[in-house]
Amino acid sequence: MSETSPELPSPVLYQVTGAVATITFNRPDRMNALDTATKEALLSALRTAGADEGVRAVVLTGTGRAFCVGQDLREHAENLLTGGDVSTTVREHYNPIALAIAGMPKPVIAALNGVAAGAGAAFAFACDLRIAADTAAFNLAFAGVALSADSGGSWSLPHLVGRARALELLLLPETIPVAKAAELGLVTEIVPAAELSERVAALAAKLAAGPTVCYASLKESVGFAATHTLAETLEFEDSMQARCGQTADHLEAVQAFLAKRPPEFIGK
Repeated sequence: MSETSPELPSPVLYQVTGAVATITFNRPDRMNALDTATKEALLSALRTAGADEGVRAVVLTGTGRAFCVGQDLREHAENLLTGGDVSTTVREHYNPIALAIAGMPKPVIAALNGVAAGAGAAFAFACDLRIAADTAAFNLAFAGVALSADSGGSWSLPHLVGRARALELLLLPETIPVAKAAELGLVTEIVPAAELSERVAALAAKLAAGPTVCYASLKESVGFAATHTLAETLEFEDSMQARCGQTADHLEAVQAFLAKRPPEFIGK
């Protein structure tokens, strides 16, 4: 009689409630470190959320004590010491994940339940909003393992805190308590840990009920402006405004204004 091994829990959970997709790192025993299976599952979940027109807001969070502590160094060490190829994961995993988060055509909230380090911190920075429990913290741990930044950290961090402070945090990595992180501009809001889920759920529901095409256009405009001239940005804003002006949500907003009632957006 053959025995079957118990099925391992998924390293990433995906749940849709209403119009909100929640993507949860699910390796609490490893502080949600990113092994290959986790990176592949995360990218798949992000792409599923992005392609689902019924999803109008996304929450990224973790289980246990950590949000995500970045690369699983045990897997990395095993590959490195046995002659495996460790040079492809940035290109194959981290880059697509960072682009999927930042380029998500709907708002993305990082619900920071605990420490976010390395690539985990960079993923949080790629989100649009970061709601942190009072037990959360950050660490830009790349230099501590003699590696450069990845997952867009060298792009998103300076946009949040400025070039000089970004270099300081990267060259001298240390744990950044959540209060200091808020002072630096790394988090949007701090809430008691016991209230994190409730606060994020309320915020996600609010965004999911909003004008989704407008949100996507705002995200694209800010991203475009970061690397283009004023004249180029004005042209891009014109195209985004034209796109939004043709949506059912814009018409609804105008009609609601005239009728002196709250608008009811459908995300189109």
